[in-house]
Amino acid sequence: MIELKAISKSFKRRGKKRKGKFEAEPAITGSIVNALTDVTFFAEKGMILGLLGPNGAGKTTLLRILSTALKPTTGTAVFDGVDILQNPLEVRRRIGFLSDNTGLYGRLTGREMIEYFGELHGIERHTLKSRVDELIELLSMKDFIDKRNDTLSSGMKQKVSIARTLVHDPQIVMFDEPTTGLDVVAAEAILQFIESCKQKYKTVLFCTHHMHEVERLCDNIAMLRRGRLCFTGTPKQMLTQTGQTHLDKAFLTLVGSENKQNA
Repeated sequence: MIELKAISKSFKRRGKKRKGKFEAEPAITGSIVNALTDVTFFAEKGMILGLLGPNGAGKTTLLRILSTALKPTTGTAVFDGVDILQNPLEVRRRIGFLSDNTGLYGRLTGREMIEYFGELHGIERHTLKSRVDELIELLSMKDFIDKRNDTLSSGMKQKVSIARTLVHDPQIVMFDEPTTGLDVVAAEAILQFIESCKQKYKTVLFCTHHMHEVERLCDNIAMLRRGRLCFTGTPKQMLTQTGQTHLDKAFLTLVGSENKQNA
């Protein structure tokens, strides 16, 4: 289970940033940028929660805080009873975090990469071998697992990255736009794997810009706008609240309503 408790994050302002049509800057007060403000939500075991928001909404900052790479200015989060501030090392043992960058070592093979991260997590050698074999089977990586990472396609690299993220079998998994840039076949394989995480009763935080993925996978949604929550609830509740029949239209309606409130 993931429980966020009034998380806020502020940074010193470094300069102006150009804003797109549906891209909002965080709230700015003087020389301080409020990237997140009082973000509170929870995701239970066996739930896939979709983390949504336009570019600049604070999603990446929030994920970095939850992964313990950043400390919040105020507030905290608890993963299965473990506080990210009081015991960040134990939190890292319990979570798997797939960022928007595969971050693979090009000279290693996929198998070597996964084994290396398994060793970092302290998995014993005989246990690690069976775990790596299991992931290779689950993600259909037999054809390329012993090739160097710098020779792999984007979809293959993403599978290796997912495997190294989950090698220690974490009960809480965070995916940051895992299908971006992938073809239909590769993306489908990743989505099926995320579905399997739910079937294994894992808690999944799933960040994406693709509303068809939200409709297919997500039990609940937490949507950020300018660093604040602008919606929490089920996909059906999101449609009902906005009066829309498609999630992409509902998303844009919430973006628009936030624009008006902050104009």
